[in-house]
Amino acid sequence: MNVSRAGFSRSRWAYPLIGVFGILIGVGVMSLALDILRKKEEAKVPFFRVVELSEDTEDPAVWGRNFPHQYDSYMRTVDQVRTKYGGSEAVPRSPTQADPRSLVAQSRLAEDPRLKIMWAGYPFSVDFREERGHAYMLTDQIFTERQRVSQQPGTCLNCHASVYVPFRKAGGGDLTKGFDALNRMTYQEAVQHVRHPITCLDCHDSSTMRLRVTRPAFIEGIKRVKGLQGVRDFEVNTMSTHQEMRTFVCAQCHVEYYFKGPEKRLTFPWGKGLKGTDILATYEENGHKDWVHSETGAPVLKAQHPEFEMFSQGAHARSGVSCADCHMPYQRVGAMKVSDHHVRSPLLNVNRACQTCHKQPESELLAKVDVIQTNTFSMRGVAMDALVELIKDIKDARERVEHEGALDEARGYQRRAQFLLDFVEAENSMGFHAPQEALRLLGESIDNVRKGQLSVRKALGR
Repeated sequence: MNVSRAGFSRSRWAYPLIGVFGILIGVGVMSLALDILRKKEEAKVPFFRVVELSEDTEDPAVWGRNFPHQYDSYMRTVDQVRTKYGGSEAVPRSPTQADPRSLVAQSRLAEDPRLKIMWAGYPFSVDFREERGHAYMLTDQIFTERQRVSQQPGTCLNCHASVYVPFRKAGGGDLTKGFDALNRMTYQEAVQHVRHPITCLDCHDSSTMRLRVTRPAFIEGIKRVKGLQGVRDFEVNTMSTHQEMRTFVCAQCHVEYYFKGPEKRLTFPWGKGLKGTDILATYEENGHKDWVHSETGAPVLKAQHPEFEMFSQGAHARSGVSCADCHMPYQRVGAMKVSDHHVRSPLLNVNRACQTCHKQPESELLAKVDVIQTNTFSMRGVAMDALVELIKDIKDARERVEHEGALDEARGYQRRAQFLLDFVEAENSMGFHAPQEALRLLGESIDNVRKGQLSVRKALGR
């Protein structure tokens, strides 16, 4: 009888408890469903329109009132953090009236004096520093020593300032006409028209926020590249996919270029393709030179920052990965998925930049990158030593040949060797974007040095 009473007692409490638990579970499920619904609705409205933006809104702080998360991360591009083969440490300096900067990046010329020999007679042999973040892109160009020793054209501002509004104003509403007008100005004249480094307006439509290309040089250049691929009359802002645009907006500036003609028109040398050897073939055909080497008399070339061209030859590009996927990876902010505008090396952000696709431990991924970059850096050193030897050989031979023309063939090999080496040197990934392509270019550079040295011996009758 006691057992029976105990069983009755348990059953009497069991049903109410089950009911209470059921109610709690139901409330929890309902709360979860409501939370999911709320976040979905929040995600449909990615920003709150605090201010109205127009095609004349240059100041990123104004955009930041509508897009505080993006603006906050954009402002972090002031950070100076060095990786093994790139980035910059803050080097203190005493401000002057001519240069008010109290911090600069470390000198690459001090790190590797061979660069002075490679660029002898060119402004880069006077001042060349590690790259800093986007926040410094205009300031560092205005106050570089290269401005003191040369008369740079307004063309240089294309990649160092927010030029969308200045182009439109200078062209009476026509972007390309304004682009041409600022190209023809001296740097000191053109810089009076700009106020900011690159801003939101340079990459985003102010009404729809969609990505867009605003640099006429890239619009024209990518049209030539797509033409080589069989796509006729390519219009980048209407025919590109969103994923392509996440690379193209970066490629407006992170590219090789030259100043064409007396009007100094910014031109991307992509008529034969994007490989370093394709670009060299274009220069060989049109005869362009950046300067005459002061020690050898060779008409040589200065490669700029060809990240887009090198990246295009690598596995990530072939897999459909964009620049922004790694350098501006998405992050969750509440219910929203936001592109991180703290543009930086993926090595400083492995979890979101790399491990979204690569599930290996961070230490393993970093080790793989280190192998690639160390191998590239080692081969770059071999090529640099070889080039310096060729420059010395030509310099010495100038005093012994009967006429200067006897060394023209050797100078041609110097021109080619120097450009291919500089293509890897100037590209800001130390080979990571396309390891095999980087080593191929360095190998061809060394081969041109070898041929140049044989040509010097021939000129000397040996």
